[in-house]
Amino acid sequence: MFPLLVTIVVIALIFDYINGFHDAANSIATIVSTKVLSPFQAVLWAAFWNAIAYFIFTDHKVANTIANTIKPEFIDLHVILAGLIAAICWNLLTWWFGIPSSSSHTLIGGFIGAAFAKVGSLSVIVYSNLFKTVLFIFLSPLIGMFIAFFFNILVAWICRKANPYKAERWFKRLQLISSAALSLGHGGNDAQKVMGLITVAIAVYHNNGSIPPDTKDLLHHMPEWVPAACYCAIGLGTMSGGWKIVKTMGSRITKVTSLEGFTAETSAAATLMIAERMGIPVSTTHTITGAIMGVGATKRLSAVRWGVTLSLVWAWVLTIPVSAVLAAIVYWISRTIAHFA
Repeated sequence: MFPLLVTIVVIALIFDYINGFHDAANSIATIVSTKVLSPFQAVLWAAFWNAIAYFIFTDHKVANTIANTIKPEFIDLHVILAGLIAAICWNLLTWWFGIPSSSSHTLIGGFIGAAFAKVGSLSVIVYSNLFKTVLFIFLSPLIGMFIAFFFNILVAWICRKANPYKAERWFKRLQLISSAALSLGHGGNDAQKVMGLITVAIAVYHNNGSIPPDTKDLLHHMPEWVPAACYCAIGLGTMSGGWKIVKTMGSRITKVTSLEGFTAETSAAATLMIAERMGIPVSTTHTITGAIMGVGATKRLSAVRWGVTLSLVWAWVLTIPVSAVLAAIVYWISRTIAHFA
């Protein structure tokens, strides 16, 4: 069992690394598109703040939600492994095609699909946790959009008499702060998702294939190296970039100025941090997309390329079911191999 546990930990950290470069575009797209930082400078900036989140988000509420998406009696190492592999596959596929899908929901879908494959019943799901996660698939972009819409109007009104050249220069400086806040929120929300699975996997190993009925206590005794490794992995992944998605987020949805980049990033960061305090695993992708739509809509509704946005929505809706199917297939394959091994 120990080699399987080590495999899960390594694959989980690989998932965090991929999450970093897959979602790096979310926190740096606007700052690159407004030419505040070069792409290389931007990924270093984002990676730094991803790692700093380790010292700020210590309650691990999001990790708890992920760990409790499936009822404990249906969790084993093969379920966790299959969920992670499926999540990685979907992340890489959407990254390849430049689609900013959600790493969070990919992981949840994979976890559910693998558990379903084990027992053949949807009774494996803790529906209260799944419901609030699915609800925020739709709410997080809407919240980001509405906050950004009104915040952008407010900031533009406050600065209506400012010298355009000076205002542009100041907002480029402020974008350094807003992008840092967004990267901080990204690290704090996203790195926790794998922490929960690694901690549960360790518990399963130490309890000979089973875990206590309540996994909440497990997360209060999480080994210190788990969050440290997860934040480092996501930071290193962010440094690897994700330029296909940068193009989609930074220019294809709507063109943004420095002022709009600042308000979009600030609004998205606020949404992420509120969700983290509530223990809800939301998508950085969904949130910043909604915020960019919000600032675009302040100019005119036609300023937002709604056709691009619609294709992103389809990717969001499909993420959990597709990941679940992939995980079920991986689980059946892994169990078949284990049976004949």
